[in-house]
Amino acid sequence: MFEIIKHSKKSKARLGILKTSHGNIATPFFMPIATKGSVKAVSSEEMAELGSQILLANTYHLYLQPGIKILKKFGGLHKFMNWSGPILTDSGGYQVFSLSEKTREAVSLRKITSRGVEFQSFIDGSKHLFTPEKVQDIQDIIGSDIKMVLDVCSPYPCAKSQAEKDLEITHNWAERSLKKHKTQGAPPKKSLLFGIVQGSVYKDLRIKSAKFLSQLNFDGLAIGGLAVGEPNKKMYQVLDYLMDYLPENKPRYLMGVGRPENIIEAVKRGVDMFDCVIPTREARHGRLYQMQKSKVKSQNFGKDFYRILNITNSKFSHSKQLLSSGYTFGYLRHLFKAGEPLAIRLATLHNLKFFLDLFRQMRLNISRGKL
Repeated sequence: MFEIIKHSKKSKARLGILKTSHGNIATPFFMPIATKGSVKAVSSEEMAELGSQILLANTYHLYLQPGIKILKKFGGLHKFMNWSGPILTDSGGYQVFSLSEKTREAVSLRKITSRGVEFQSFIDGSKHLFTPEKVQDIQDIIGSDIKMVLDVCSPYPCAKSQAEKDLEITHNWAERSLKKHKTQGAPPKKSLLFGIVQGSVYKDLRIKSAKFLSQLNFDGLAIGGLAVGEPNKKMYQVLDYLMDYLPENKPRYLMGVGRPENIIEAVKRGVDMFDCVIPTREARHGRLYQMQKSKVKSQNFGKDFYRILNITNSKFSHSKQLLSSGYTFGYLRHLFKAGEPLAIRLATLHNLKFFLDLFRQMRLNISRGKL
């Protein structure tokens, strides 16, 4: 299922191949976010053309809309969205907690028990229950190549007592998820199941979680709760001590991370998989990511190897510099100022290509012994 091809001699970075029912994926890799069955403003065909190896969709959002009945009718998300590559689905647990925080009423209707989590739909206010078992069923209907367990993501900052309580529930749910995965007969397309390491920023809790989950027969392990507002220094500290407790022969997934510098530091520490809303979200606000190619080659992703451009700035009005799509900066600024939908499409395509190119370059650098 997962094969390590090369270990770096300069860091803990590694090259590998993750095998799924919809194709093999070269690691380390980035998963563009297709929360509701689409990468915002971009078609599945365009994602394939950009070279995306895999997309990430969300169980919570797809369960609420379009709903499992429609997904069943279309034979799963791959056919529904016309995407032939692998799909990873988050369990939806994070969305249950984060979206509920937006209104006091929703928080009062969100209840976490050992059984699961009761919550109110952000769409119509209807009440629902997610159990570890039900989340597995939903992901099987979606047709996920990689499924995530239901977990409790502790906020930051978080008291240790709360982190301990969250971790106890997370571990219980992990065992139930794995049992369900193994006993449900024939999971669609032989999907993979990942556990999620939690414990906030408390070293003993993180190590406890890594040890516990490593003893279970998950196909891979994710590191959750490290993109919830903690400083970068805290994130790196957790990764520094945690990697020694994660199985060497299984893929490691850092959830929700992140900015290019965060990604590179994590890859150097041995992480294989990433996802983040940054390329699409920033694009919608006219923020473009641009590689400083000379610095990438000479300094191997040294300081300031990329820059972020605010394309709506007046200085780009007359710029003939080209986007990856061939349109000029000046034209893109005009589209944003004129409120044309094409602006978001072009900016999104540009940023996604930046992130996917970053991973291609990292894989090349690891293969050449430079990272």
